[in-house]
Amino acid sequence: MNVPLQKSRLGRGLASLIGDTPTIATPRGPAEGEQRVVGTDLLRGGRFNPRKDFRDDELAELAESIRQKGLVQPIIVRPDPDNEQRFEIVAGERRWRAAQRAGLHTVPVIVRILDDKEVLELAIIENVQRADLNAIEEASGYRDLIERFDYSQEQVSEIIGKSRSHVTNTLRLLKLPASVQSLVQNGSLTAGHARALVGRDDAEALAQKIIEDSLNVREVEALVQAGPIGNAGSSGARKVRDKDADTRAFEKELTDALGLKVEIKRSSGESGVMTIKFGNFDQLDYIRLRLTGMSE
Repeated sequence: MNVPLQKSRLGRGLASLIGDTPTIATPRGPAEGEQRVVGTDLLRGGRFNPRKDFRDDELAELAESIRQKGLVQPIIVRPDPDNEQRFEIVAGERRWRAAQRAGLHTVPVIVRILDDKEVLELAIIENVQRADLNAIEEASGYRDLIERFDYSQEQVSEIIGKSRSHVTNTLRLLKLPASVQSLVQNGSLTAGHARALVGRDDAEALAQKIIEDSLNVREVEALVQAGPIGNAGSSGARKVRDKDADTRAFEKELTDALGLKVEIKRSSGESGVMTIKFGNFDQLDYIRLRLTGMSE
């Protein structure tokens, strides 16, 4: 017996939004909506789906899994606003694409009555919690919530279940040049690499150097601190990479003695800079006492 379609307020977690429907063989009705089996040709991609990049190798791998095990989780849909005989995908577009590759003519769906705002919320939550989005897609989804539906960053963080700082730092990636954003989207740069380049006039040149030299995030931060990119021999990243064993041992000895992170950066000749990192004023006062030889 079909469960009547119900309209309800969007919840705050992925499980509460899509219900618990682990398999096709033993389906359990979702908390809301109607479970059906419909033709793949009656579905269309979601206009609010933040995921834009569907990599061919990932689709091929998922299609093979579907051939062997079937489509384990239903696709979330809503009635198509433009065609009452069809459905718009809210969450699960990649599964739908892979199912077609696998030769499936029908797929299980859960039909929900959702407005545009709820569709965007659910699409972002589903993708973020599954780690299906690259950082640029995630940032674009957050921006859509803010610009299209007047959300604050605090509201976005509450809905998505991420910290306010995570939302802010992710949105900052959209300030990067389009070419650098593309490198994040195709996996050439990580979000950690990219965040270090925000606000840099030479971001594109730095991005290419990161890729060419296979720099890690720590080396990128050193490269950025060194100032505008120059010739390869003077990069801050190379100084980090070429730190000698004696310097590393000295850093470790001081770190162990203080219980605080100590970093040494050599300059020309025998000069350099030693940095002691502290996390609060108590630790700063502890450093003062150790350096002055005073007791509390």
